[in-house]
Amino acid sequence: MTEKGIPYITTFDRSTIRYPDPLIKANDTIKIEIETRKVVEFIKLDIGNIVMVQDAADQEFATRLGNVFSIGKGSKPWVTLPSGKGIKLSIVEEAKKKVGALKGTVV
Repeated sequence: MTEKGIPYITTFDRSTIRYPDPLIKANDTIKIEIETRKVVEFIKLDIGNIVMVQDAADQEFATRLGNVFSIGKGSKPWVTLPSGKGIKLSIVEEAKKKVGALKGTVV
């Protein structure tokens, strides 16, 4: 709340939205309509819970709350994921992928 008692939220990019839904709390993820700057939807992230992350390759790991935020609901992302669905390959995996791609090309 501001000094005058106006509720607001500050986003990751430092934008401020006044009079948000009172159910939105710290560490929740919000979906904003860019043109109107209105909150369209939000995802709750309860503090104190262990955060288990599962990537598109079904790798699971636990991490601290400060390292995560929601990017969608269920298996449907709200954002476009980079190639490979955001999976970072090791140097060896990248090399194998490039060699495999080169074998399939005609020189």
